[in-house]
Amino acid sequence: MIKFKHYGDFKKTERFFKRASKINIQDILKKFGKEGVEALSAATPERTGATKDSWDYEIITSSKSFTIIWANSNIVHGVPIAIILQYGHGTKNGGYVQGRDYINPAIQPIFDKLADDAWREVTRND
Repeated sequence: MIKFKHYGDFKKTERFFKRASKINIQDILKKFGKEGVEALSAATPERTGATKDSWDYEIITSSKSFTIIWANSNIVHGVPIAIILQYGHGTKNGGYVQGRDYINPAIQPIFDKLADDAWREVTRND
């Protein structure tokens, strides 16, 4: 025979979930959206400045999730310049220009800070 006994209540758990449901994630994502744009812009290699100045972000909200997207609108002849700077590209006379990983190092600290701030907000005691 197995017996279970329970002592206490779920006040702390209920308080945690109630607080978490009231947090305005949009404000946190807007803050980091702007910081991400600044970081990506600062890290983007520039010759003309067009790619550097073309970063923006978008927040997509659904009933179950929030998504933040950083995008670059500098497209020349159908080619997204930020992507070919990142990954490299062939040239018209058969050469190859090596890519430079500038996006990942620029955006990783933003991801880390976003996760830390969101967790701190959820676990904060009022």
